[in-house]
Amino acid sequence: VQLQASGGGLVQAGGSLRLSCIGSGRTLSMYTKVWFRQLPGKEREFVAAISGHGRSTHYADSVKGRFTISRDNAENTVWLQMNSLKPEDTAVYYCAASREFSLSSSPYDYDYWGLGTLVTVSS
Repeated sequence: VQLQASGGGLVQAGGSLRLSCIGSGRTLSMYTKVWFRQLPGKEREFVAAISGHGRSTHYADSVKGRFTISRDNAENTVWLQMNSLKPEDTAVYYCAASREFSLSSSPYDYDYWGLGTLVTVSS
């Protein structure tokens, strides 16, 4: 079971990026999926979560109205569309998955993690 995040890069404030997370393993395709972000020396911060069927989502207040999480289970892929980016969105972004149905904002509730992708927003 593996997750692979991609799509990070350097963007100016106000710009957009779309992150992708591709999973391997058929059972993983229906798991709750989530995005976290982290800066060096800081705790991992919840960004957004989506249920296994894709009908329920949960966002951190700091990204509501700017970020959108979505998924395609047939492709075993989750996306994070990030619009109106701000310098404070700069971080390494990680995708993760959990067998549980709750859209938890705690990183301890997620069993599978991918390597991160760096997003840098310049002012």
